[in-house]
Amino acid sequence: MARRTKEEALETRDHILDTAEQVFSEKGVSRSSLADIAAAAGLTRGAIYWHFRNKADLFQAMMDRVVLPMEQMTARAGSADHDDPLAFVRDCALHVLKRVTSDKQCQRVFEISAHKCEYVDEMRQLRDRHIECRTDCLAQIERGFRNAAKKGLIAPSVNTRYAAVGLHALVDGLIMNWVLDPQYLGLAKAAAPMIDNYIDGMKPHPAPSHKAAPPKAVPKRRAALAS
Repeated sequence: MARRTKEEALETRDHILDTAEQVFSEKGVSRSSLADIAAAAGLTRGAIYWHFRNKADLFQAMMDRVVLPMEQMTARAGSADHDDPLAFVRDCALHVLKRVTSDKQCQRVFEISAHKCEYVDEMRQLRDRHIECRTDCLAQIERGFRNAAKKGLIAPSVNTRYAAVGLHALVDGLIMNWVLDPQYLGLAKAAAPMIDNYIDGMKPHPAPSHKAAPPKAVPKRRAALAS
């Protein structure tokens, strides 16, 4: 019985979060109340408060359902165990972009976060959480680039911190623009070549050859005159 009760509680929690996604998507976060979500879910406000302290707590739980798996993937980017750290960072970036293009829930949540949420009033506390996530993500990407540099996979002239910020900005910017307007870019097809263009720019390139050019042939008539 206790197990069934726990399962029912989890089902109710997921139902609330699913409903919150729909309400936030339709009305925006600041114009949505817990009463709106409760009504749409067919529940009382008390049922909402049993699972979530406030709207900010509910919003963060909604974000965690799609962000945490991505954070876990990115957290492995800085591991020193990879034979090819640069390839793994690339795969992490592609994983995030491909999930956004293939997962409807992920698309909806990122659209809400990027375009339908203001970090004011009770939502202000989430700003620090998101900055913390970004900081952790950048640290892992930078560590991955440093590991790649140690293996000679990145040119010595590359600033790994700037490279990490650039890759993060590229991925984040693509997501924000694509969820705003999927016609902006065929992201599913363009993701790999765009990431590869960025990554390839950091790789060492062979030094240009400075072999002397062969002497130009002298026309026969000019040679005869010279003699």
